Amino acid sequence: MLDFFRNHQRLMMGLLILIILPGLGFVGIQGFSNFFDENAWVASVNGHKITRAEFDSAFRQQVDRARSMLGSQFDAKMFDTPETRAAMVDSLVQQRAMADETQRLHLTASDDAVRRALLADPVISSLRKPDGTIDVDRYKQLLAMQGMTPAQYDERMRYTIATEQIPGSIQSTSFTSKSLAQNLTELAEQKRSVQGLSLRAADYTAKIQPTDAQLTAFYDAHRNDFATPETASIQYLVLSPSAIAAASKPSDADLKKYYDDNIQRYRTEAEVRASHILVNVPKDASAADRAKAKQKAEELLAQVKAHPDQFAQIAQKNSDDPGSASKGGDLGYFARGQITNGKAFDDAAFSLKKGEVSGIVESDFGYHIIQATDVKPAVTKPFDEIKDALAKDYAAQQGAQGFTDLVYEKSKSLQPAADKYKLTIQTATVGPKPNAQLTQDNPLNNPKFLAAVFAPDSVKDCNNTQAIDVGNNTLIAARVTDYKPSAVPTFDAVKDEVRKKLVADMAAGMAKKEGETKLAELQKSKSTDGFTLPVTVSRNDAQGLRPAALSAIFKADSSKLPAYVGVDLGADGYAIYRVNSVEKPATIAPDRLAGARQQIAQVYAQAEMEAYLDSLKARSNVKLSHASTQASSN
Repeated sequence: MLDFFRNHQRLMMGLLILIILPGLGFVGIQGFSNFFDENAWVASVNGHKITRAEFDSAFRQQVDRARSMLGSQFDAKMFDTPETRAAMVDSLVQQRAMADETQRLHLTASDDAVRRALLADPVISSLRKPDGTIDVDRYKQLLAMQGMTPAQYDERMRYTIATEQIPGSIQSTSFTSKSLAQNLTELAEQKRSVQGLSLRAADYTAKIQPTDAQLTAFYDAHRNDFATPETASIQYLVLSPSAIAAASKPSDADLKKYYDDNIQRYRTEAEVRASHILVNVPKDASAADRAKAKQKAEELLAQVKAHPDQFAQIAQKNSDDPGSASKGGDLGYFARGQITNGKAFDDAAFSLKKGEVSGIVESDFGYHIIQATDVKPAVTKPFDEIKDALAKDYAAQQGAQGFTDLVYEKSKSLQPAADKYKLTIQTATVGPKPNAQLTQDNPLNNPKFLAAVFAPDSVKDCNNTQAIDVGNNTLIAARVTDYKPSAVPTFDAVKDEVRKKLVADMAAGMAKKEGETKLAELQKSKSTDGFTLPVTVSRNDAQGLRPAALSAIFKADSSKLPAYVGVDLGADGYAIYRVNSVEKPATIAPDRLAGARQQIAQVYAQAEMEAYLDSLKARSNVKLSHASTQASSN
């Protein structure tokens, strides 16, 4: 157990962030600001809805993280299950409940904490100039690529730090006693001297002569084991971005129409920089408390109108928004929909001219007084300025859409699409499951593509499949030219294979039976006859032994040595091990013991955090929509 902790220390330390609270940045304050129809949300927590778009985004990020961590070991199918998607919905519910709790407790982070966190980011640190300062222009460009301003990113970082305070405090207070760490470490580093005796299944095959009746009975009981898999011979086309670019040469008129049709993509929406003063009103506040809060807001508004140049001082002293009060109420630049305070707040902020102050604005959080400190109008990039980018966008969209339409409309042949996009029709034979001999990212191994190939419309009618997006802006479409269903061969056709499997099965059974008898005899006689020379094994050094064998060896009662244990090796037979002696570590280095205590404490912290989240979710008002079921099945 401690070996796992030691070898996966970074994983254990990151569990609270990567598993329990993934991606709070995109589901924080701003992530739950909009409300949609019933079909557009998967869950509701304390009245705040988690949209299907947020679910899809979180799910994609989870898959991308797994792909980057696992590399060639990644298998997308392990994520495409109802259980995995239901777990993602539950994770988002936990995140929303944690966000509400963070707000209820008025947790925030100081400007200094935000600054330290930003400077600790390796990406931002890479922007340092020779004099040690940050290249502000490059920093702004980096954030602009993500649709954010420095002020917005500061607030996101502030909120992330705030939400990590609860799990951080739980983790920091987790405790493991020295004696427990001592005992577990001693067990982890314990060594045992063992000898082995193998009863190989192969040694029994010559003794087995199955009858025809036994062969027939085995065949009847294991018919599906001898079935040939279904296969499809296909023609297919792969449309890559380079092929799209080569086939698409739009005119200026085409580009202008595309520009006009997609003008919002090349438009920077209006932004306002605003400060606000919040008089917080709890959701369960009484009418009297709400009236009292509104009266306070009106008094503050009167102060602001009398001294508009002192807005920041009044906000710093009186605002109930801990994130902005310390900055004089400054919220930074934001576009419509980016602030969680709601439509009324947006309408008021965007109706103000620079320097103007609003009246009392009511939101779910209470009463606001807003001052616009700067206004940026919407800007549309000129056609001539982005003509090259337009050509690339046009080619990508028109090429993909044209290819998709063509393989659908000319459903009985891929040749029209091949001619238009100058592609070569390729051939292959595929099964319904990915081919282990191909790379994981090979288009022929894409699960959605294989599902389309073996769909009834493709197999029975030999129609083209739809164009499947296999990632990296690449599409693939296929047509089945020959289909062979799964079939169980006749007994006579596979008789030799049946014989081999039955003999191997019976040999393993004989080895196990004789091994168990031999084990019982050795436990009485304590003999060493037939055993190998002794070797010393530990949980960290198995000396080539199988995990099952190592587990059995360390489960042997060390108070009654020599001890004998048996292990069923399945098709390889049976093994018996003689445990001669146990060697405990003489001393455990202080740093090793301290490390073990820390690792065990982290496991306890994870369990405590999960229990806390369960209790938090239980006392929150959680509702799942029918869309959550769809999210778990799509």
